[in-house]
Amino acid sequence: MNPTDQAGHSAAPGTRRYDAIVVGARCAGAATAMLLARKGYDVLLLDRASFPSDTVSTHVIHPPGLSALRRWGLLDDLIATGCPWLPAYAFELGPLVITGTPRAADGTAGAYAPRRIVLDELLVRAAQQAGAELREGFSVTELIADGDRVTGVRGHARGGMEISEYARVVIGADGVHSRVAEQVSAAPYREGPVLASAYYAYWSGVPATEARWILRASRGYGLIPTNDGLTLVLVAWPQADLAQVKHDLQGNYLREITAALGARLDGGRQETRIVGEGVPNRFRTPYGPGWALVGDAGYAKDPVTAQGITDAFRDAEICAGALDSVWGGGRGYDEALGEYQQLRDERVLPMYEFTSQFGNLAVPPPPEMLQLLGAIAGSQQAMDDFVSMFAGALPVPEFFSPRHIAALTGADPERPR
Repeated sequence: MNPTDQAGHSAAPGTRRYDAIVVGARCAGAATAMLLARKGYDVLLLDRASFPSDTVSTHVIHPPGLSALRRWGLLDDLIATGCPWLPAYAFELGPLVITGTPRAADGTAGAYAPRRIVLDELLVRAAQQAGAELREGFSVTELIADGDRVTGVRGHARGGMEISEYARVVIGADGVHSRVAEQVSAAPYREGPVLASAYYAYWSGVPATEARWILRASRGYGLIPTNDGLTLVLVAWPQADLAQVKHDLQGNYLREITAALGARLDGGRQETRIVGEGVPNRFRTPYGPGWALVGDAGYAKDPVTAQGITDAFRDAEICAGALDSVWGGGRGYDEALGEYQQLRDERVLPMYEFTSQFGNLAVPPPPEMLQLLGAIAGSQQAMDDFVSMFAGALPVPEFFSPRHIAALTGADPERPR
């Protein structure tokens, strides 16, 4: 039986059928396409953008993400772009300053924070080199289904006629506002509100040697060095303040960073327009008949912990491995993709919960957190541990275990908290 779309149109006999169509060719999508193509599968990679191009991003690739790039043979390519290495993270939390070095993950320490015009181009070309077919400037307008099973996509290139393409699975890697997730009605769970909206621009003449987060007076700020001698300068406002802020976004942005960063901006120049957004906190069911979700399309959280790129790489590896076990290993689709969802959730839930607390600018930290942060600031080992936890190189539950907290604060680990 020929596949049919939701309007009843049949594909012509002999229509090419890919193993996977990946919608979205940035961190999650390009990596997934590359990994599937390297396994010998026939992959079509689609994106409405052309590359290189920019997108709103958290930039930081933590040590676990760098380990993925090393496994894929791409870390040296990233380093060759001249993106500066970040050996340390710094946090200014009111009067407290915490500076530390994140633990190495599989021998890869520190971090890099590339511009997305650099990173996405690198990943897209790696997917092409692996054998994936890339179509840039292609907009997906709807999914095609045979009954309740997704069988393909319909869309068009810029100015082109609408065409249909078919595959064993359609993978949505099209971000927080995923059209794929919307059209398959991917069920959300563990939902939370948008906590803050972060806006940034790139500056020249603002020297920085580490990634720096600054939290004070219901505002968040960031200084992150990136490619071409530029530094990302960021402000985050509580979501409740956003409507007023956007009446004069440029003016409010400049007033905030001038007041908060002061002399650190002396001699600096804003080189780009301001971009940004607020991100919902939620999980979505990441698979169903003929479809799967990776990256922000399936799981998103406040960007304050900058986990998005590392999470995208993790999803790409697990999802590609699950599909390979179905097509090449004979596993059941629901079993393999159900395991993908389980592994994803187990690995990210503790960081999701920590991020929700850390990113809530409108709520002061509870006294026990302030006590912990004060104890951390007095010990280099404790600061390194905090930074390692923030970077995903030390599991969140291990850092916050009663015994570890007791070691940091001198408290009784058996005393109820």
